[in-house]
Parts: sequence; structure tokens; C-alpha cells
Amino acid sequence: MAAPSQELFADEIRRESDPDTTPIGTLEPRQLAVVAGRLRTVVLRTDGRSPSVEAELFDGTGQVALVWMGRRRIVGLEAGTRLVARGRVAQLGDGRLVVYNPTYELRP
Repeated sequence: MAAPSQELFADEIRRESDPDTTPIGTLEPRQLAVVAGRLRTVVLRTDGRSPSVEAELFDGTGQVALVWMGRRRIVGLEAGTRLVARGRVAQLGDGRLVVYNPTYELRP
């Protein structure tokens, strides 16, 4: 049987992963982490006092939101971009994980 496209995409992302990073599926709140993967979405949020760029990073084991507060745009961040991000993991009220203002490196 053929594997669904999401499974194939997840397998591809896991093969690309840097061995020095933490799998997103194992992240815990308040943990300082280095994660790597591909951005699924990148959006500008302007609802509220300050704009923010929000991205969803996926590594084949899970996903984490990356949020840069006070930014309207970050050159190079777009869906499909590979990157490594570093920061402290927080958990939102609905259980989703997020890293605010992470440092990051774009990958080819």
C-alpha cells in the first residue's frame, strides 16, 4: 500500500533533521531547546497592540509555533523554509507549544 503524502513528508523531514537537535515530539514546557525542521505556515498577526510574525515548525515528530513579537516581516521566512531555532518552550492554554522570539538559522 502507498503511504499517505503526510507520512512521506514527515519521513523526509526526519531524514533531514540535524542530530544535535531535540525532536519536537519530545519537547516539554520551560525546556531550553534547539529544534529543526521546515516551516509549514508563516503569518503576520496584527490583532492586538504589537504585530508579530508567527510560524509553524514541523520536524516529522510534531510541531511547535515560533513567534517573533514586534515584527512585521522577517526576510527568508516562508512556508517550506528549513531552519534551526533555539529558545525556551512555553505551553499555551490549549496545550500547543510555542517558542517566543527564538534565535534561528536558515538552512539550504
